[in-house]
Amino acid sequence: MLSSSEPATGVTLWSGPIGDTDAEVARARAGWAGWASRPLTVRIETMRRFANVVRQQTDKFADLIARETGKPYWEAVTEVEAVIGKVEISIAAYSERTSQRRLEGALGARVAVRHKPHGVLAVLGPYNFPAHLPNGHIVPALLAGNAVVFKPSEKTPATGEFLVGLFHSAGVPEEVLRCLIGGVETGKALSSHPGIDGLLFTGSAAVGLALHKQYAETPQKILALEMGGNNPLVVWDAPDVYAAAIIAVQSAFLSAGQRCTAARRLIVQDGAHEELIANVCKIAERLIVAEPHASPAPFMGPVIDNDAADHLQESFLALMMKGGRPIKHLDRPVDTRPFLSPAVIDVTAVETRPDAELFGPILQVIRVPDFDAAIAEANATRYGLSASLIGGSPQLYDQFWANIRAGVVNWNKPTNGAPSNAPFGGVGLSGNHRPSAYYAADYCAYPVVSSEAEQARASIGVGLSDPPSSL
Repeated sequence: MLSSSEPATGVTLWSGPIGDTDAEVARARAGWAGWASRPLTVRIETMRRFANVVRQQTDKFADLIARETGKPYWEAVTEVEAVIGKVEISIAAYSERTSQRRLEGALGARVAVRHKPHGVLAVLGPYNFPAHLPNGHIVPALLAGNAVVFKPSEKTPATGEFLVGLFHSAGVPEEVLRCLIGGVETGKALSSHPGIDGLLFTGSAAVGLALHKQYAETPQKILALEMGGNNPLVVWDAPDVYAAAIIAVQSAFLSAGQRCTAARRLIVQDGAHEELIANVCKIAERLIVAEPHASPAPFMGPVIDNDAADHLQESFLALMMKGGRPIKHLDRPVDTRPFLSPAVIDVTAVETRPDAELFGPILQVIRVPDFDAAIAEANATRYGLSASLIGGSPQLYDQFWANIRAGVVNWNKPTNGAPSNAPFGGVGLSGNHRPSAYYAADYCAYPVVSSEAEQARASIGVGLSDPPSSL
């Protein structure tokens, strides 16, 4: 059995049996050909019905997400809205990026470019956005004609099960989309199953690296990895320091810092940083940290569980032991629950700063002497998902954009909140060049090129000996 509990209260929310990986893959394998043979218009209309079903269940769905993740109810509502919005975005992306095309070939031949689904795709979802992120794989995969076996995070199984039920209610055949409940071992069994044709993954870099190694000997299977980041936020010559501080707080502490695009490092000009840091701390001090349905509405809730909170506290202490200077401490008001206050720590004096994604509300401040050093510091990471510059001139932003290593580069905007109608992904340990969001269509189908003529005509103009003379 597997169970999940509400991070804010510890109350058990859901429990259910571990799924049978072989059986779920077999059902998807049996169902995908029939789904792929349906006209695209049928699959599109089915996805639109799904959007309407979700819309009708918004309150119930958002309540479940909020309770299972601990995020504020208002934020859970925005996640449900993203699930709905993904449908039309995916339809547009499919039409633009994987549509049928006709080209002119040599000697009057036609060249056709069409796309085929891979077959059965596995989707491994994360806990921080347990509906929106897996849905970002599932919708384009189903549109392309694939069947899907979806294993939600073991920390958010209730949300995953509910999401799949909404698809079935909209008319997606049960054998075409399967929900596989389980923990780490179930995930391993699914990712290595010979019956799948690819894996779409969102999660930690450690797991992503293991999957990359695992798939090294199976080039026939598609592997799309989205793995988070150690994201830099550079503030330089910002004319409105208070606005810059607000953007820094939003970047670092939205979703209790549990976003792969959250700012982990705040890079500032040494000697011109005091007012900015003071404002960041003043705003962070005012942030309401409470259970999802509290009134007034909280800015952030707890992190996902006590283990995560323990790890973050230990990481903060380790930074202090290495020479980090706490500016705003990481407090835990309730020992038995994973609520954490936003924390700010100056790690400029830490000689060997850990290049790690601290998945929580910890912002590390790094002071540098000039803008070249700021870019070098921003790039001092194996990750490369998101980066943002606050302040500066257009010329300075051009320099930043040209030299920064990241798949999402923003100016005077937070590091998080990437648009769904654009590609989303990173380099380095952040991904394997399979961006999701609008570009998810690319990895859900493969192109097939055909040279075609209505009648066979052929000749060999060179390289033939003379025909034998007749006797």
